[in-house]
Amino acid sequence: MAHILLVEDDLTYARIVKNFLEKNGFQVSTCIKVKDAQNLLGNEKIDLTIADFRLPDGTGMELLHWAKENFPQMQVILITHYSDIRIAIKAMKLGAFEYITKPINPDELLATVRESLAQKASPSIQIEIPEERSSPHSKNTSVLRSAYVVGSSQEAEKLEKHIQLVAPTDLSVLVLGETGTGKELISKRIHEFSARKNGPFIAIDCGALPKDLAGSELFGHVKGAFTGALDNKTGHFEMANGGTIFLDEIGNLSYEVQIQLLRAIQERKIRKIGGNKEIEIDVRIIAATNENLLSQSGEGLFREDLYHRLNEFTLHAIPLRNRMADLEHFVQNFIQESNERLNKSIKSLAPEVWETFYSYDWPGNLRELRNMIKRAVLLSQGDRIEREALPTELLETQYYEKRMASENSAPAFTPAIPSARPIPTGDYKTHFQEQEKELILKVLQDTRYNKSKTAKILKMDRKTLYSKMEKYGLD
Repeated sequence: MAHILLVEDDLTYARIVKNFLEKNGFQVSTCIKVKDAQNLLGNEKIDLTIADFRLPDGTGMELLHWAKENFPQMQVILITHYSDIRIAIKAMKLGAFEYITKPINPDELLATVRESLAQKASPSIQIEIPEERSSPHSKNTSVLRSAYVVGSSQEAEKLEKHIQLVAPTDLSVLVLGETGTGKELISKRIHEFSARKNGPFIAIDCGALPKDLAGSELFGHVKGAFTGALDNKTGHFEMANGGTIFLDEIGNLSYEVQIQLLRAIQERKIRKIGGNKEIEIDVRIIAATNENLLSQSGEGLFREDLYHRLNEFTLHAIPLRNRMADLEHFVQNFIQESNERLNKSIKSLAPEVWETFYSYDWPGNLRELRNMIKRAVLLSQGDRIEREALPTELLETQYYEKRMASENSAPAFTPAIPSARPIPTGDYKTHFQEQEKELILKVLQDTRYNKSKTAKILKMDRKTLYSKMEKYGLD
């Protein structure tokens, strides 16, 4: 019986989820704080941790980071509100298996739990050794579906042209782009069109590597090299020999490991931790980041010489909002993937859903789209996805944005000044503040004083919202 740890400070909510999981055959332990969760994880055998993001003494993100450093094989699912989408995506980059949003749908929770337990956790590495070119219908445990969508937008065609240009070479490639834009997919496509296509493709999430063990994970170690080194270990670079190694979130590597990596690139040799023997390697390196490595090098956080070694050719992953002409291709691809995983037969989206998707700015890019499609496929009863299957907060946010856009010619949080009566010179500021106060109060009431949602609807950060609430006496 799988043992699940549920970390949730809402006791009523925790009891409901605990009872539901136990009825479905799982053993469930609960606690409400990060510290309590760490104690339980250290003293009991836990197969899966489900943690709310907001906890009394910290966050689910802090617990995730700690758990992955101490128990890298354990799966972690993060619970968030829909407005926490950027936080949830960052959590997945740190090694979370998945995130689910409140209010939790029982079927979605159960499917996610079963899927996480069915897969052996390996947050830092994914290995693919193809015997033949993968079919678009083949299954893949990668965060994003392996089938690459070229697309028809001008930006996508330019990206594909550059991929085809660099793939046959042996140049090191740096893939830049926002989180969730498919940087790993781009890297796999380079590998598939290279002379190394029959060799291994190894993807490593550098952000999920335990800090003290990153060198061992990448380059291996010999028995007795450090406490816990009970046997010889083959590192990822040696495993990738003859193929391609993809280093995602490269900026997370420590300075010491950067030195080891630079040496491996320059000399095409590695040395295991604690070993004396040099091992020759033939590996192509593709690195990716959503950070400014040059800026980090100026701050002494990233070696400039390593940056130039990695950046022999640069590719830019395109944010989904800038390639909406390709949205239909991605949607159909993710529907097909979700149908296979959930045994469903969804064919397309309702017209209202298409309208919502095309008007949304997709801050989480392809990863957010994929997760939203998967959730909607699970919740849908017919052969297409209806609006009711979308997250409620997404629909509410778009409703307010459309309403305010139609009422105001100024930015969404700037109320239009009515022309029904003349405003005396010098009173514009007072009138504006009255209108702004009225608008903020209205949105607060409509969202039941959900400040995160209110700030998003009004297109201002929470600090600004709090400041204005205090100014107008609305807190």
